[in-house]
Amino acid sequence: MKKVFVIGWNSLTRLVRERSNVFFVFILPMLLVLVLGAAFGGTNDPRVGIVSVDAGELGDDLVGRIEAAQGVDVRAWDSREDVILAVERGQLEVGLIIPEGFDETLRAGEEVTIEFVAQPEQDARALRNTIESAVTEQGALLRAAAFAEEQVDAGFSDALDSATQLAEESERVTIEQDSVGEPFVFDQMGQFELGAYSQLLLFVFLTSLTGSTALIQSRQLGVSRRMVSTPTRIGQILAGEGLGRFLVAMVQGIFIMAGTAIAFGVDWGDWPGAIAILVVFAFGAAGVAMLMGATFSNDQQAGGVGVLVGIGLAALGGAMLPLSIMKIFSPTLWQVAHVSPHAWGIEAFEELILYDGTILDIWLELAVLGTFAIIVFALATWRLRIAITR
Repeated sequence: MKKVFVIGWNSLTRLVRERSNVFFVFILPMLLVLVLGAAFGGTNDPRVGIVSVDAGELGDDLVGRIEAAQGVDVRAWDSREDVILAVERGQLEVGLIIPEGFDETLRAGEEVTIEFVAQPEQDARALRNTIESAVTEQGALLRAAAFAEEQVDAGFSDALDSATQLAEESERVTIEQDSVGEPFVFDQMGQFELGAYSQLLLFVFLTSLTGSTALIQSRQLGVSRRMVSTPTRIGQILAGEGLGRFLVAMVQGIFIMAGTAIAFGVDWGDWPGAIAILVVFAFGAAGVAMLMGATFSNDQQAGGVGVLVGIGLAALGGAMLPLSIMKIFSPTLWQVAHVSPHAWGIEAFEELILYDGTILDIWLELAVLGTFAIIVFALATWRLRIAITR
């Protein structure tokens, strides 16, 4: 058993020793997750920057009403100039400046001007309606309080409290909203989740396939044949070569999972389930790499085919175009995509991340990936035995 681990460990160290591999195996996947998350991830809610400095209780109340509106990302800012600059640069869709002394001025019965800053776009006009609704709602309570103050000779603050209480207790027209169908993948995930699991599967498979060149080089240099001539049994050699491919895939996969969780806060869902997906997927990728290394006669040919097959299966399996979009626009393509192991891996990760699933909820995906891995590993060991003993 020790010889198996020695052969596998040597395959892993050969990968790490090459500086170019360090970039493509560890750095590039993290960069792509960062770029994809920055470009396509995050909330789609429009951003509203509000300046409310020394605006008083009524100023805070107005900010709270705007924050309560659905589909608005409210952010506090310190100065009018900063908000205007942020709107000009596209950091905010809308800026709102509530003037200092807003509370005192309204209680004195005087008019107050609230500044609304926006680019001339459709989203800004929709946001203006949302903000005007909040202002109108507060204004109605203020008018009711002023009327009560005149009619019953009550203090304005007491009249406003009474008006607010009556408004909360009175029956209102309510709108109930239900979601129909499956949630759209982009709306249910954090900023980096989608890029993280798709790039994980893409690079683990791609690196494994391109790493088959090391096995071909061992055959060309006579290393495999010399191992056969030693007391090492052929079964140990085959197991060691398979372990080497598997370790390469696992080290890269664990690095991507841990790195994205720490650096980008990626939620991988149920960790036992996520690790199980990685293990069976890496097992299958290692089997394909071992089969290629035993079949092709030169490393240039294997490298080219490895890149083509790795990227092609990833694209077909949903690592580049989400499966949820395929299912909507082309159900036939969605069914064909499941020829690729990537599709099963992606659906397993989405079950964990989107629906808070556990390892028990992805048993079918794990079974399919495990069956695929066993089949390709059986073919690979059979073919590699012939290649190194003939």
